[in-house]
Amino acid sequence: MPHSHTKSKLCFAHIFGPVYSWRLGYSLGIDPLSAKEKVCNYDCIYCQLGRTGQLSRRRRIFVPVREMIREVRRLPPMKIDYITFSGRGEPTLAKNLGRMIKAVRKIRPGKIAVITNGSLLYQKRVRQDLMQTDFVLVKLDACDDMFWRKINHPVGGIGYKHMLAGIKIFRRQYKGRFGLQIMLMDMNRTAVGCLADLARLLRPDEVQLNTPLRQSPVAPLSRPLMLELARIFKRCRVRMVYQVKRKKVKPLNVKATRYRHGKESL
Repeated sequence: MPHSHTKSKLCFAHIFGPVYSWRLGYSLGIDPLSAKEKVCNYDCIYCQLGRTGQLSRRRRIFVPVREMIREVRRLPPMKIDYITFSGRGEPTLAKNLGRMIKAVRKIRPGKIAVITNGSLLYQKRVRQDLMQTDFVLVKLDACDDMFWRKINHPVGGIGYKHMLAGIKIFRRQYKGRFGLQIMLMDMNRTAVGCLADLARLLRPDEVQLNTPLRQSPVAPLSRPLMLELARIFKRCRVRMVYQVKRKKVKPLNVKATRYRHGKESL
């Protein structure tokens, strides 16, 4: 159902949406980075937000917890399925992400999700931060170092083996809902068999098959081809972007939402 918000002078610097997500339902976003340019340890070729402005693997504080909480307290009443830590970059780069999650949990009911590229899950502190959530969505677009570097363009100092090992450790420890998100395109479509093997090894609660439907420099795969590739993920619970009907949602701020969520009809 669409949401209606009373027009007011409320202005949010770190909150965006709500949007209707094919993976999360009605999702209200919190951006723990909120930088003027994208901050990430990847520079993925397909990213709907464009090139990474700050390519870094160093965790630091971008937004004070009290500032973010002040905005959460000012939210108007609305029905949402998840409060989602996401936005213009990799959320686990926020050193105070765990404190933010804990603070939101105290003042607002509902489920909390984090969308991450999983590259820092080899760090114990990052895993601990995410243990407080209900749903973690982890990206995995390649099953070897060569394709990983071609597709995701990671910052120096992060290795594919460390990244994958971190995801495996997190999966064993995490008690919440674990989603494995895979972006499919021409570059990695021939590696779907290998990706399916990794998915079965990681045993996610669901495999989320995506293709670049938002504005992107990479062309999306067709619906028939995506359905064909989805069949390779045997013994996995698969959700596919083409199978979910889009629903209209009125964001609190359309411009801020498009800035963080990509250019698409809202």
